[in-house]
Amino acid sequence: MLEVELNNHTFMPQVGFGTYKVTPEQASDAVYTAISYGYRHIDTAQLYFNEAEVGKGIGKAIADGLVSREQLYVTTKLNNNNHAPADVERSFDESLAKLGSDYVDLFLVHWPMPNRADLDMVATWKAMTKLLDDGRLRSIGVSNFLPEHIERISQATGVMPVNNQIELHPQFMNRLSADYCRQHGIAVTAWSPLARGRVFDTPQVSQVAQQLGVTPAQAVLRWHIQLGNVVIPKSVTPARIAANLDIDSFELSSQQMELISSLDQGEAGRSGKHPDYDWL
Repeated sequence: MLEVELNNHTFMPQVGFGTYKVTPEQASDAVYTAISYGYRHIDTAQLYFNEAEVGKGIGKAIADGLVSREQLYVTTKLNNNNHAPADVERSFDESLAKLGSDYVDLFLVHWPMPNRADLDMVATWKAMTKLLDDGRLRSIGVSNFLPEHIERISQATGVMPVNNQIELHPQFMNRLSADYCRQHGIAVTAWSPLARGRVFDTPQVSQVAQQLGVTPAQAVLRWHIQLGNVVIPKSVTPARIAANLDIDSFELSSQQMELISSLDQGEAGRSGKHPDYDWL
């Protein structure tokens, strides 16, 4: 299994199963299927409103003997309306209950919310660090944070995130944030790693996929792996769930890596919200 070492000397599986926009009706079966195919990293969030169903899928897989809890890596994220320090712990407790677990491997601040006068990202981050004290949480990180956001929380607390989950794909390589994280020992997880399929029919990705005899999705996911990114592709189709994990038996050449990277459009390629977006 492909893994990355985090800056607290724990390990995260490099290919995870994403559950963004997986409906509660689909989530339990999809997570169970993913685990049965070999996924050991499951990514969810309070904002996805499917933690309970994700937990059911995990619980069923454990009950059926497919895996132990210790063999899984479970990530969830703090919702944007829970940044007040008291709400950090309260909502984390609720996430644990919904997931049906005694602990979570990684808890992320989902969005920085830097322009809200009533919110303080440093206070939120301090509350996150306190959750590490009693064994219910193994690691803390951030999502959609720019370098200046990470500088602010780490300088104030002395605690660096282990992970920053950011939009990153061939059309938006998010170089500013990704390069900063790599230089500071922060693992990069790519959300929307496949650009929602927009790159599959490009000549660059089509050429690489044909040369390697793999699907366009597999070619792009392997590109991520060789860049050192963690990826969390999402699907509810069993065949695609399986194929997205089957990316460790081939490699892209340096020329093929450069070809896919040539799709980068900089900021114009961003499809999601900018990190400074005010969600509330």
